[in-house]
Amino acid sequence: MQEQKQQTSLPDNAYRELREGEEYQPIMRAEDNPVEVTPYSVSVGLIMAVIFSAAAAYLGLKVGQVFEAAIPIAIIAVGLGTMRGKKNMLGQNVIIQSIGASSGVIVAGAIFTLPALYILDLDVAFYQVFLSSLLGGILGIVLLIPFRKYFVKQMHGKYPFPEATATTEVLVSGEKGGSQAKILVIAGLIGGLYDFIVSTFGLWSSRISTEMWEWGRDLAYKAKLTLGINTSAAVLGLGFIIGLKYALIIAAGSALVWFVIIPLANIFLDGSMYASMEGMGIDTTNLSTAKGIFEEIGRPIGIGGIAMAGLIGIVRQAGIISSALSLAKSELGGKSVATDEPRTQQDIRMKTIMTVLIATLITTLFFFQFGVLNNWMQTIVALLIVFLIAFLFTTVAANAIAIVGSNPVSGMTLMTLILSSLVLVSIGLTGNSGMIAALVIGGVVCTALSMAGGFITDLKIGYWLGTTPRKQQTWKFVGTFVSAATVAGVMIIMNETYGFTAEAAAALGNSEPLVAPQANAMAAVIKPLMTGGATPWLLYGIGALLALVLTFFKVPALPFALGMFIPMELNAPLVVGGLVAWAVQRTKDSEKAKANLNRGTLIASGFIAGGALMGVVSAVLAFVGFNGMVSGWAGTSSAEWLGLAMYMLIIAYFIWHSRRAKIGE
Repeated sequence: MQEQKQQTSLPDNAYRELREGEEYQPIMRAEDNPVEVTPYSVSVGLIMAVIFSAAAAYLGLKVGQVFEAAIPIAIIAVGLGTMRGKKNMLGQNVIIQSIGASSGVIVAGAIFTLPALYILDLDVAFYQVFLSSLLGGILGIVLLIPFRKYFVKQMHGKYPFPEATATTEVLVSGEKGGSQAKILVIAGLIGGLYDFIVSTFGLWSSRISTEMWEWGRDLAYKAKLTLGINTSAAVLGLGFIIGLKYALIIAAGSALVWFVIIPLANIFLDGSMYASMEGMGIDTTNLSTAKGIFEEIGRPIGIGGIAMAGLIGIVRQAGIISSALSLAKSELGGKSVATDEPRTQQDIRMKTIMTVLIATLITTLFFFQFGVLNNWMQTIVALLIVFLIAFLFTTVAANAIAIVGSNPVSGMTLMTLILSSLVLVSIGLTGNSGMIAALVIGGVVCTALSMAGGFITDLKIGYWLGTTPRKQQTWKFVGTFVSAATVAGVMIIMNETYGFTAEAAAALGNSEPLVAPQANAMAAVIKPLMTGGATPWLLYGIGALLALVLTFFKVPALPFALGMFIPMELNAPLVVGGLVAWAVQRTKDSEKAKANLNRGTLIASGFIAGGALMGVVSAVLAFVGFNGMVSGWAGTSSAEWLGLAMYMLIIAYFIWHSRRAKIGE
């Protein structure tokens, strides 16, 4: 049985490299028998998967950013355990977190690709979205498991694992008690109410810009130069967690497009150049506005940068693939048997993994054949593309999460789409059927890579705390199933409520369609490839060259390129959130600065979860016919000024509440 008095602090060698002969001993030691999988932990984990899948899907489609659900789910798990008066909940809380965290990774995989089906006005069925997400998620799990020991054990102390570190600290603090859950709930209520008032009633504007002033309107008209900021509490919280460094890099990509490329294009482009530009795949009729120049020139450059950043990642991680394959080969050869290993190192047996992998590939084969392609040769080619690319990019995704906490899945998926489209076209698959096939393939691969990156975080948390990897891995499949079903339903609701295209949004009475920037990028890439139209290879090449230059100067190319094809108004508030994170740490006392940052992280998580959840509620209300919008008011200059005042107010609250932290809290 589990000891009554359990260690409640991580060992001092948890985050550093081990000395020669030194071993890491987790909080729950290998010889312990902690309570992990129970009806309580499984049911709460599944509820978290549903809630956060809905929340993450809304936020990702609305503003183009998907938050990592691990931290808020861990906080909720700790809070629920405290409310129930239970002790020694660490093992169960890890299972709750691991199951629930399926939400964020499945959502990222789905919304980066599958909304492009709506954007391209193609037929979409629930089962296509569901099976793409489910099969991709399962593929990501089974392909990652052989790499677990390499990333979490052999590389102990060499990778920072920022997301896993934060989540682990939350779970450990739960064993000590504390007020983390209370802070999260209050912030969730405030952030949720703030965003709910805007999205449902429109009492103030959700966007402020330099066009609030006369000089700003003149600048936008004459020079196509404008700066807008989305005032959502959820996006503000997201910027806090991302931090100022990466927020600035992302915003720098936007600044290059909106403050340099677009104004210069407005000055130098004229009708004499349009014929050659049309031959490059640029719609010249769309170049009269800043938004049009962004879509036709800025975004393709960003796409090229993302694709090259993914390729650079593969080249850098070639050694990791070889090392992990050696581990997997030794287990398949029977050189290490799971039952002979300590409890804390027992994975699902390789024979079981191979069985699940083969079953998943067979299911994917039939899904592609009877649900998408109806051509056996094309189906087999599609399956090979999925397997090879998913396997190849698994280590890139896991490594990115281990180092910086962000997964370059969108760039890798863009490469998948380009490659799969070229291959499918070469075997005779084009037009609408070709676009559907390529996007479904991209959806499976994207979800697989997203799962691989996210799941390594869960497994590292389990390694630090001492849970049984086999149990985490087994129940991750269940969380994947629930999350896939949820995101498919939410995506359909969002399409029928807001619309993914300007035409669909107008028909629904909305002024703007859903942003879904990654899916729009996928649609922009795939349409010319599949319809025989011109493709902006020159712009892709410029972006790829830019990524190489950035990498040479040690600037992270992926977030910079992402910033180039996400609208400035969605990137600028990330910088605001990063500045809040900087502000709350401005103190000479390093311990106080750390306490402020920890509390700020809880508040940011509350803003994200509360704001996104209320966004889902608002979407559902609109879907069922409730129309609580204040007619005409939200688009007025007065609403913008009120929006600015409310935004300043919630920022001030954020900083004030974060700086109230006490050392050791």
